[in-house]
Amino acid sequence: MSDFDDNTLAQLKKRLDDAHAYLHINDKLAELANLDAETAKPGFWDDTAHAQSVSKRAGNLRDALADYDRACKLYDDVSAAWELAGEDPAFEQEAQTAADKLNGLLEDLAVTSWFSGRFDEGDAILTVNPGQGGLEACDWTEMLYSMYVRYADRRGWKVTVLDAVPGSEKVGLDRATIQIEGRNAYGMLRSEIGVHRLVRISPTDDKKRRHTTFASVEVLPVLDDDIEVEIKPQDVRVDVYRSSGPGGQCVNTTDSAVRLTHLPTGLVVTCQNQKSQLQNKEAAFRVLKARLYELEERKRAAEIDELRGDRMDNSFGSQIRNYVLYPYQLVKDLRSGVETGDVDGVLGGDLDRFVIGYHKWRASQ
Repeated sequence: MSDFDDNTLAQLKKRLDDAHAYLHINDKLAELANLDAETAKPGFWDDTAHAQSVSKRAGNLRDALADYDRACKLYDDVSAAWELAGEDPAFEQEAQTAADKLNGLLEDLAVTSWFSGRFDEGDAILTVNPGQGGLEACDWTEMLYSMYVRYADRRGWKVTVLDAVPGSEKVGLDRATIQIEGRNAYGMLRSEIGVHRLVRISPTDDKKRRHTTFASVEVLPVLDDDIEVEIKPQDVRVDVYRSSGPGGQCVNTTDSAVRLTHLPTGLVVTCQNQKSQLQNKEAAFRVLKARLYELEERKRAAEIDELRGDRMDNSFGSQIRNYVLYPYQLVKDLRSGVETGDVDGVLGGDLDRFVIGYHKWRASQ
Protein backbone atom coordinates (compact mmCIF):
# COMPACT_ATOMS: atom_id res chain seq x y z
CA MET A 1 0.00 0.00 0.00
CA SER A 2 1.22 3.51 -0.79
CA ASP A 3 0.69 6.71 1.19
CA PHE A 4 -1.03 8.40 -1.73
CA ASP A 5 -4.27 10.25 -0.93
CA ASP A 6 -6.37 13.23 -2.02
CA ASN A 7 -4.07 15.60 -0.13
CA THR A 8 -1.06 14.27 -2.07
CA LEU A 9 -2.84 15.01 -5.35
CA ALA A 10 -3.73 18.52 -4.17
CA GLN A 11 -0.11 19.21 -3.19
CA LEU A 12 1.09 18.07 -6.62
CA LYS A 13 -1.41 20.39 -8.29
CA LYS A 14 -0.20 23.31 -6.19
CA ARG A 15 3.45 22.58 -7.05
CA LEU A 16 2.55 22.40 -10.74
CA ASP A 17 0.72 25.74 -10.52
CA ASP A 18 3.72 27.24 -8.71
CA ALA A 19 6.00 25.98 -11.48
CA HIS A 20 3.79 27.68 -14.08
CA ALA A 21 4.34 30.93 -12.20
CA TYR A 22 8.08 30.81 -11.41
CA LEU A 23 8.94 29.47 -14.86
CA HIS A 24 7.00 32.37 -16.42
CA ILE A 25 5.31 29.97 -18.85
CA ASN A 26 3.00 32.62 -20.37
CA ASP A 27 5.96 34.95 -20.98
CA LYS A 28 7.92 32.12 -22.59
CA LEU A 29 5.01 31.27 -24.90
CA ALA A 30 4.71 34.90 -25.97
CA GLU A 31 8.45 35.25 -26.52
CA LEU A 32 8.60 32.04 -28.56
CA ALA A 33 5.70 33.23 -30.73
CA ASN A 34 7.58 36.47 -31.41
CA LEU A 35 10.79 34.63 -32.24
CA ASP A 36 8.97 32.23 -34.56
CA ALA A 37 7.42 35.21 -36.33
CA GLU A 38 10.86 36.77 -36.71
CA THR A 39 12.37 33.60 -38.18
CA ALA A 40 9.56 33.47 -40.75
CA LYS A 41 10.43 36.91 -42.14
CA PRO A 42 12.19 37.10 -45.52
CA GLY A 43 15.91 37.70 -45.21
CA PHE A 44 16.07 36.36 -41.64
CA TRP A 45 19.27 34.43 -42.43
CA ASP A 46 20.98 37.39 -44.07
CA ASP A 47 22.52 38.20 -40.68
CA THR A 48 23.84 34.74 -39.78
CA ALA A 49 25.11 35.62 -36.30
CA HIS A 50 21.79 37.17 -35.24
CA ALA A 51 19.79 34.35 -36.83
CA GLN A 52 21.79 31.73 -34.95
CA SER A 53 21.29 33.61 -31.68
CA VAL A 54 17.52 33.83 -32.25
CA SER A 55 17.30 30.16 -33.24
CA LYS A 56 19.24 29.08 -30.16
CA ARG A 57 17.02 31.13 -27.85
CA ALA A 58 13.92 29.67 -29.50
CA GLY A 59 15.31 26.17 -29.03
CA ASN A 60 15.95 26.78 -25.34
CA LEU A 61 12.40 28.10 -24.91
CA ARG A 62 10.96 25.04 -26.65
CA ASP A 63 12.96 22.74 -24.38
CA ALA A 64 11.75 24.59 -21.26
CA LEU A 65 8.13 24.50 -22.41
CA ALA A 66 8.43 20.82 -23.32
CA ASP A 67 9.64 20.04 -19.78
CA TYR A 68 6.65 21.85 -18.31
CA ASP A 69 4.26 20.08 -20.72
CA ARG A 70 5.73 16.76 -19.64
CA ALA A 71 5.03 17.67 -16.03
CA CYS A 72 1.42 18.51 -16.91
CA LYS A 73 0.95 15.17 -18.67
CA LEU A 74 2.43 13.34 -15.70
CA TYR A 75 -0.03 15.12 -13.40
CA ASP A 76 -2.88 14.01 -15.68
CA ASP A 77 -1.57 10.43 -15.42
CA VAL A 78 -1.46 10.67 -11.63
CA SER A 79 -4.97 12.11 -11.47
CA ALA A 80 -6.41 9.48 -13.81
CA ALA A 81 -4.74 6.60 -11.94
CA TRP A 82 -5.99 7.93 -8.61
CA GLU A 83 -9.53 8.19 -9.93
CA LEU A 84 -9.38 4.60 -11.16
CA ALA A 85 -8.00 3.51 -7.79
CA GLY A 86 -11.45 4.16 -6.35
CA GLU A 87 -12.68 1.16 -8.31
CA ASP A 88 -9.50 -0.92 -8.44
CA PRO A 89 -6.92 -0.54 -5.64
CA ALA A 90 -4.21 -1.82 -8.01
CA PHE A 91 -4.17 1.63 -9.62
CA GLU A 92 -3.09 3.24 -6.35
CA GLN A 93 0.48 2.03 -6.83
CA GLU A 94 0.41 3.31 -10.40
CA ALA A 95 -0.62 6.73 -9.09
CA GLN A 96 2.22 6.66 -6.57
CA THR A 97 4.80 5.70 -9.22
CA ALA A 98 3.68 8.51 -11.53
CA ALA A 99 3.67 10.93 -8.58
CA ASP A 100 7.27 10.03 -7.76
CA LYS A 101 8.28 10.77 -11.36
CA LEU A 102 6.39 14.07 -11.25
CA ASN A 103 8.06 15.08 -7.98
CA GLY A 104 11.48 14.44 -9.52
CA LEU A 105 10.62 16.47 -12.61
CA LEU A 106 9.27 19.34 -10.51
CA GLU A 107 12.55 19.36 -8.57
CA ASP A 108 14.43 19.67 -11.87
CA LEU A 109 12.14 22.49 -13.00
CA ALA A 110 12.77 24.34 -9.74
CA VAL A 111 16.52 24.08 -10.35
CA THR A 112 16.25 25.50 -13.87
CA SER A 113 14.31 28.48 -12.52
CA TRP A 114 17.43 29.63 -10.69
CA PHE A 115 19.26 30.23 -13.97
CA SER A 116 17.72 33.52 -14.96
CA GLY A 117 20.90 35.53 -15.46
CA ARG A 118 21.78 37.06 -18.81
CA PHE A 119 24.08 34.21 -19.84
CA ASP A 120 22.95 31.40 -17.53
CA GLU A 121 21.15 29.30 -20.11
CA GLY A 122 24.04 29.50 -22.58
CA ASP A 123 27.38 27.78 -23.19
CA ALA A 124 30.49 28.04 -21.03
CA ILE A 125 34.25 28.26 -21.37
CA LEU A 126 35.92 26.41 -18.50
CA THR A 127 39.64 26.69 -17.74
CA VAL A 128 41.66 24.75 -15.18
CA ASN A 129 45.06 26.09 -14.08
CA PRO A 130 47.47 24.42 -11.65
CA GLY A 131 48.49 26.14 -8.45
CA GLN A 132 51.83 25.70 -6.72
CA GLY A 133 53.06 22.14 -6.50
CA GLY A 134 54.88 21.27 -9.68
CA LEU A 135 54.07 17.80 -11.02
CA GLU A 136 51.41 17.19 -8.37
CA ALA A 137 49.54 20.35 -9.36
CA CYS A 138 49.69 19.43 -13.05
CA ASP A 139 48.32 15.98 -12.27
CA TRP A 140 45.50 17.55 -10.22
CA THR A 141 44.72 19.87 -13.13
CA GLU A 142 44.29 16.88 -15.45
CA MET A 143 42.09 15.11 -12.88
CA LEU A 144 39.78 18.14 -12.68
CA TYR A 145 39.78 18.51 -16.46
CA SER A 146 38.70 14.86 -16.83
CA MET A 147 36.06 15.30 -14.11
CA TYR A 148 34.39 18.17 -15.94
CA VAL A 149 34.53 16.40 -19.31
CA ARG A 150 32.79 13.40 -17.73
CA TYR A 151 30.25 15.62 -15.99
CA ALA A 152 29.39 17.30 -19.27
CA ASP A 153 29.02 13.90 -20.90
CA ARG A 154 26.63 12.78 -18.13
CA ARG A 155 24.44 15.81 -18.81
CA GLY A 156 24.52 15.34 -22.57
CA TRP A 157 26.52 18.52 -23.16
CA LYS A 158 29.00 18.86 -26.02
CA VAL A 159 32.66 19.42 -25.12
CA THR A 160 35.24 21.02 -27.42
CA VAL A 161 38.84 21.07 -26.23
CA LEU A 162 40.31 24.50 -26.99
CA ASP A 163 43.64 24.15 -25.20
CA ALA A 164 45.30 21.28 -23.34
CA VAL A 165 49.00 21.74 -22.62
CA PRO A 166 50.92 18.75 -21.17
CA GLY A 167 52.75 19.34 -17.92
CA SER A 168 56.47 19.06 -17.47
CA GLU A 169 57.91 15.54 -17.66
CA LYS A 170 54.66 14.58 -19.44
CA VAL A 171 52.76 14.44 -16.14
CA GLY A 172 49.25 15.95 -16.08
CA LEU A 173 48.36 19.23 -17.72
CA ASP A 174 49.91 22.66 -17.39
CA ARG A 175 46.53 24.17 -18.31
CA ALA A 176 43.29 23.12 -19.99
CA THR A 177 40.45 25.08 -21.58
CA ILE A 178 37.24 23.53 -22.86
CA GLN A 179 34.05 24.93 -24.36
CA ILE A 180 30.90 23.27 -23.02
CA GLU A 181 27.72 23.61 -25.05
CA GLY A 182 24.38 22.75 -23.49
CA ARG A 183 21.30 24.18 -21.87
CA ASN A 184 22.15 26.08 -18.66
CA ALA A 185 25.82 25.04 -18.94
CA TYR A 186 27.17 28.42 -17.80
CA GLY A 187 24.54 28.87 -15.10
CA MET A 188 25.23 25.49 -13.56
CA LEU A 189 29.01 25.57 -13.87
CA ARG A 190 29.29 28.92 -12.12
CA SER A 191 29.30 26.76 -9.00
CA GLU A 192 32.81 25.59 -9.89
CA ILE A 193 34.56 28.97 -10.00
CA GLY A 194 37.35 29.10 -7.44
CA VAL A 195 40.21 27.09 -5.99
CA HIS A 196 39.93 23.31 -5.57
CA ARG A 197 42.16 21.62 -2.95
CA LEU A 198 43.44 18.04 -3.18
CA VAL A 199 44.94 16.04 -0.30
CA ARG A 200 46.43 12.63 -1.06
CA ILE A 201 49.53 10.44 -1.14
CA SER A 202 51.26 11.76 -4.23
CA PRO A 203 51.94 9.15 -6.94
CA THR A 204 54.86 11.35 -8.05
CA ASP A 205 56.54 11.22 -4.61
CA ASP A 206 58.97 8.31 -4.23
CA LYS A 207 58.73 8.59 -0.42
CA LYS A 208 54.91 8.29 -0.55
CA ARG A 209 54.28 11.40 1.52
CA ARG A 210 50.97 13.18 1.84
CA HIS A 211 50.68 16.25 -0.39
CA THR A 212 48.25 19.16 -0.54
CA THR A 213 47.89 20.88 -3.87
CA PHE A 214 45.59 23.35 -5.55
CA ALA A 215 44.11 24.17 -8.95
CA SER A 216 41.87 27.06 -9.94
CA VAL A 217 38.78 26.82 -12.12
CA GLU A 218 37.55 29.73 -14.22
CA VAL A 219 34.15 29.67 -15.93
CA LEU A 220 33.15 32.28 -18.52
CA PRO A 221 30.05 32.60 -20.68
CA VAL A 222 30.29 32.19 -24.44
CA LEU A 223 29.14 35.62 -25.57
CA ASP A 224 26.68 36.07 -28.41
CA ASP A 225 28.04 37.81 -31.48
CA ASP A 226 25.65 40.71 -30.93
CA ILE A 227 27.34 41.58 -27.60
CA GLU A 228 29.83 44.38 -28.22
CA VAL A 229 33.31 43.99 -26.74
CA GLU A 230 35.80 46.37 -28.32
CA ILE A 231 39.08 44.68 -29.25
CA LYS A 232 41.33 46.96 -31.29
CA PRO A 233 43.62 45.06 -33.68
CA GLN A 234 46.63 47.13 -32.59
CA ASP A 235 46.00 46.07 -28.96
CA VAL A 236 46.41 42.36 -29.67
CA ARG A 237 49.69 40.61 -30.45
CA VAL A 238 49.12 37.36 -32.34
CA ASP A 239 51.81 34.68 -32.10
CA VAL A 240 51.69 31.32 -33.86
CA TYR A 241 53.67 28.29 -32.84
CA ARG A 242 53.73 24.52 -33.07
CA SER A 243 51.14 22.73 -30.96
CA SER A 244 52.46 20.71 -28.06
CA GLY A 245 49.52 18.53 -27.16
CA PRO A 246 46.92 16.20 -28.71
CA GLY A 247 44.70 17.91 -31.21
CA GLY A 248 44.06 18.28 -34.91
CA GLN A 249 45.63 16.72 -37.94
CA CYS A 250 48.33 19.42 -38.22
CA VAL A 251 49.63 19.13 -34.67
CA ASN A 252 53.43 18.97 -34.49
CA THR A 253 53.74 19.43 -38.27
CA THR A 254 52.75 23.10 -38.74
CA ASP A 255 52.57 26.26 -36.67
CA SER A 256 48.84 25.89 -36.01
CA ALA A 257 48.67 26.98 -32.36
CA VAL A 258 47.76 30.60 -31.58
CA ARG A 259 48.64 32.82 -28.63
CA LEU A 260 46.88 36.17 -28.19
CA THR A 261 48.31 38.83 -25.89
CA HIS A 262 46.01 41.75 -25.10
CA LEU A 263 48.56 44.49 -24.52
CA PRO A 264 46.45 46.96 -22.48
CA THR A 265 45.43 44.35 -19.89
CA GLY A 266 48.17 41.74 -20.19
CA LEU A 267 45.61 38.98 -20.72
CA VAL A 268 47.05 35.98 -22.58
CA VAL A 269 44.90 33.38 -24.35
CA THR A 270 46.17 30.30 -26.17
CA CYS A 271 44.39 27.77 -28.33
CA GLN A 272 45.98 24.81 -30.06
CA ASN A 273 43.52 21.94 -30.24
CA GLN A 274 41.51 22.96 -33.30
CA LYS A 275 42.39 21.54 -36.72
CA SER A 276 43.75 24.73 -38.28
CA GLN A 277 45.43 27.98 -37.34
CA LEU A 278 42.31 29.89 -38.42
CA GLN A 279 40.05 27.81 -36.13
CA ASN A 280 42.48 28.22 -33.24
CA LYS A 281 42.57 31.98 -33.81
CA GLU A 282 38.76 32.23 -33.86
CA ALA A 283 38.47 30.17 -30.68
CA ALA A 284 41.18 32.22 -28.94
CA PHE A 285 39.42 35.49 -29.79
CA ARG A 286 36.17 34.00 -28.43
CA VAL A 287 37.89 33.30 -25.09
CA LEU A 288 39.59 36.71 -25.07
CA LYS A 289 36.26 38.44 -25.69
CA ALA A 290 34.70 36.60 -22.74
CA ARG A 291 37.61 37.45 -20.44
CA LEU A 292 37.58 41.12 -21.37
CA TYR A 293 33.82 41.23 -20.77
CA GLU A 294 34.27 39.59 -17.36
CA LEU A 295 37.07 42.04 -16.52
CA GLU A 296 34.78 45.00 -17.22
CA GLU A 297 32.01 43.42 -15.14
CA ARG A 298 34.42 43.02 -12.23
CA LYS A 299 35.47 46.65 -12.50
CA ARG A 300 31.82 47.71 -12.36
CA ALA A 301 31.22 45.48 -9.33
CA ALA A 302 34.29 46.95 -7.58
CA GLU A 303 33.03 50.47 -8.23
CA ILE A 304 29.63 49.56 -6.76
CA ASP A 305 31.38 48.02 -3.72
CA GLU A 306 33.30 51.24 -3.17
CA LEU A 307 30.15 53.35 -3.39
CA ARG A 308 28.33 51.06 -0.98
CA GLY A 309 31.21 51.06 1.45
CA ASP A 310 31.31 47.28 1.84
CA ARG A 311 32.65 44.32 -0.05
CA MET A 312 30.51 41.65 -1.62
CA ASP A 313 31.61 38.03 -1.49
CA ASN A 314 33.50 36.88 -4.55
CA SER A 315 34.18 33.13 -4.80
CA PHE A 316 36.83 33.52 -7.48
CA GLY A 317 40.30 32.92 -6.07
CA SER A 318 38.99 31.44 -2.81
CA GLN A 319 39.10 27.81 -1.76
CA ILE A 320 35.67 26.36 -2.41
CA ARG A 321 36.02 22.60 -2.18
CA ASN A 322 38.26 19.98 -0.60
CA TYR A 323 38.96 16.59 -2.17
CA VAL A 324 40.58 14.37 0.47
CA LEU A 325 41.85 10.97 -0.67
CA TYR A 326 44.07 10.29 2.37
CA PRO A 327 43.97 9.58 5.33
CA TYR A 328 40.22 9.28 4.72
CA GLN A 329 38.02 9.83 1.68
CA LEU A 330 35.80 12.90 1.56
CA VAL A 331 34.76 15.62 -0.88
CA LYS A 332 33.29 18.65 0.86
CA ASP A 333 32.08 21.99 -0.49
CA LEU A 334 33.02 24.71 1.97
CA ARG A 335 30.17 27.01 0.93
CA SER A 336 27.11 24.76 0.80
CA GLY A 337 28.36 22.14 3.26
CA VAL A 338 27.51 19.34 0.80
CA GLU A 339 29.85 16.37 1.27
CA THR A 340 30.26 12.75 0.26
CA GLY A 341 32.70 9.90 0.77
CA ASP A 342 32.24 8.77 -2.82
CA VAL A 343 35.45 10.40 -4.07
CA ASP A 344 35.72 8.10 -7.10
CA GLY A 345 32.17 8.95 -8.16
CA VAL A 346 32.80 12.69 -7.93
CA LEU A 347 36.06 12.51 -9.86
CA GLY A 348 34.21 10.33 -12.36
CA GLY A 349 31.82 13.20 -13.10
CA ASP A 350 29.04 12.70 -10.54
CA LEU A 351 28.90 16.40 -9.64
CA ASP A 352 25.19 17.21 -9.55
CA ARG A 353 24.96 17.05 -5.75
CA PHE A 354 27.63 19.78 -5.51
CA VAL A 355 26.42 21.91 -8.41
CA ILE A 356 22.79 21.86 -7.31
CA GLY A 357 23.77 22.06 -3.64
CA TYR A 358 25.74 25.24 -4.33
CA HIS A 359 22.83 26.89 -6.15
CA LYS A 360 20.39 25.93 -3.39
CA TRP A 361 22.80 27.45 -0.86
CA ARG A 362 23.23 30.59 -2.96
CA ALA A 363 19.45 30.99 -3.38
CA SER A 364 19.05 30.81 0.41
CA GLN A 365 21.59 33.58 1.09
